[in-house]
Amino acid sequence: MHDDGLDNSEEAQAAGVARKPRKGIYVLPNLFTLAALFGGFYAVVMAMNGRFDLAAAGVFSAMVLDSLDGRVARMTNTQSAFGEQMDSLSDMVSFGAAPALIAYEWSLKGLGRWGWFAAFVYCACATLRLARFNVNTAVVDKRFFQGLPSPAAAALVMGFIWINTDAEVAASSMAWPMFALALFSGLTMVTNVPFYSFKDVSMKQSVPFVVIVMIALGIAAVNIHPPLVLFGLFVLYGLSGYVLYGWRRAKGQQTSLISTSTDEPDERGLHQ
Repeated sequence: MHDDGLDNSEEAQAAGVARKPRKGIYVLPNLFTLAALFGGFYAVVMAMNGRFDLAAAGVFSAMVLDSLDGRVARMTNTQSAFGEQMDSLSDMVSFGAAPALIAYEWSLKGLGRWGWFAAFVYCACATLRLARFNVNTAVVDKRFFQGLPSPAAAALVMGFIWINTDAEVAASSMAWPMFALALFSGLTMVTNVPFYSFKDVSMKQSVPFVVIVMIALGIAAVNIHPPLVLFGLFVLYGLSGYVLYGWRRAKGQQTSLISTSTDEPDERGLHQ
C-alpha cells in the first residue's frame, strides 16, 4: 500500500509537470527580425539575377527593420533571450553573408582568389563582430559601439555598389576599389575604435521644434539622390570613429569602451 501511495504521488507530480504551460515566443519583435532576415535573403536572390540596385535596397530595408525590432521589444516589454539570438543570426545573414556574396558577385569575382579573399575577410569579421558584441553587451559603454556596427559596414559595401550601378559604371572597373572597401569595412568592425551608438537618444522626450525641421530636411535630402546621399552619410559615419579615437588619444583620454571586466577568464582577452 505504501508503494502504491508513492507511485500515485509520482504520477501526480508527473501530471503536474506535464500540465505546466510552455513558454511561448513573442510575435511582434520577432516579426520585424524575420522581415529583416527576408531583406538579406531577397538581396542575395536579386544579386543572383543581376539586379544589384534591388539587392542594395533589400539590405538597406533590412537595416531599417533591424533598428526597429529591439525598440519594439523594449516598448512592448517583449524582450527575450530567444529574440536576442534570433536577431544576431538575422544580422549575420543580412549584414555579413549577404554583402560579402553580393560584392563578390558584382565585381570581386573578377579578381580571382583575391576577390574571394576580400569577401571572406568581410564575412568573417562580421561574424567576429557580432560574437564579440554578444559577450560584451554588459560591459561596453552603451553610448558607443566597439568597432563599426555590422549594419553600417553593410551600408558602405552596398552603398558603393548602389551608386555605381545607378551611374551605370562597369563593375569590372570597380573591382579593386571594392576590394579595398570590403577590407576597410570588415577590419573596422573588429577594431576597438568607438562609434557613437545613438542609444542615449530618447524617443519619449520632447525636443525643440527645430529638430523636427532638421529631420524633415534630412528626409528631403535623402530623396534627392538616395544612393549617393546614403553612401555619403555612412562614409562619414565610418570615418567618425577614427576621428573620435584620434581625438581621445590626443587628449590623453581612455580610448577603451570597456567600463568593467567580466568574471569569465576566457573572455577577458576580448576586452582589451
